[in-house]
Amino acid sequence: MNLEQVEGGQSNPTFFVSYENRSVVLRKQPSLEILPSAHAVDREFRILTALEKSDVPVPRALVFHGERNVVGTPFYIMERIEGRVIRDSSLSSVPRSERYEIYLAMGEMMARLHKVDWKAIGLEGYGRPGNFFERQLARWTKQWNLSKVRQNPDLDRLIVWLAGNLPITEETTICHGDFRLGNLIFHPTEPCVIGVLDWELSTLGHPLADVAFNCIAYHTLPSEYGGLLGLDLVNLGIPLEQDYLNYYNQLVGRNDGVTAFHFAFALFRMAVIFEGITARARAGNAAAENAATVGNLALVFSRRALDIVDAS
Repeated sequence: MNLEQVEGGQSNPTFFVSYENRSVVLRKQPSLEILPSAHAVDREFRILTALEKSDVPVPRALVFHGERNVVGTPFYIMERIEGRVIRDSSLSSVPRSERYEIYLAMGEMMARLHKVDWKAIGLEGYGRPGNFFERQLARWTKQWNLSKVRQNPDLDRLIVWLAGNLPITEETTICHGDFRLGNLIFHPTEPCVIGVLDWELSTLGHPLADVAFNCIAYHTLPSEYGGLLGLDLVNLGIPLEQDYLNYYNQLVGRNDGVTAFHFAFALFRMAVIFEGITARARAGNAAAENAATVGNLALVFSRRALDIVDAS
């Protein structure tokens, strides 16, 4: 047996476990103290199991172990899907002729997820329908207060603005919570998604939360967690943001779309996540070696969110 930690994650430690005739993936909680409701690997296992009954491709969940007597924390094991994981939003490693189709495949998979009948696949109780943004704002504000190891005035101002501009909607779908290129597995040679990974932040919620988060790269610089802002997208062969959004809206039949609130909320949530990474780095409990550097992006993302707010 060979054990190899997967690089690039900032949350639940992930390992490839390889045998002579088979390879699987192990996901576990971090070993030290964690915030309440964070790193819920049992929820990941549940939604992977449920989505096997849908047309959203996910690794097959094999076993969940909720005790600490094997690897020190609860963990689960899933099958490993062989394919391409593309983390660079500019798709520099992908032939230009495929780039547009890669983005459309990502948008199509997001639309497919949001059309899943979550009741039919057994996800009753996986989240609370309705008032999603109000509850999420309360949750992430609490996370910020619990993990705070420094001041971030922009983040505090952002919380006040978001609270005063909450949209009222009862629309409910499965929300991935971290739907981005790096959490998709693409076919080895074709521009199509064959697996969706990292369901840690998934819940029942509003689909536009996923859409806005998925488009964060359009609003951040390449130096800011690999964004697209300032790049010549036409020359790169990547869809313009509005074209990409129009494609998603057409697939799900939406007449409305993301607003300044949705983008500001997505950036706010990422800023809180980055602040949590900062706290874990200072405590010596971060999953990635570059956690301290990544954590500083909390200040950048808070500022980007306020730029959107001020422009609106």
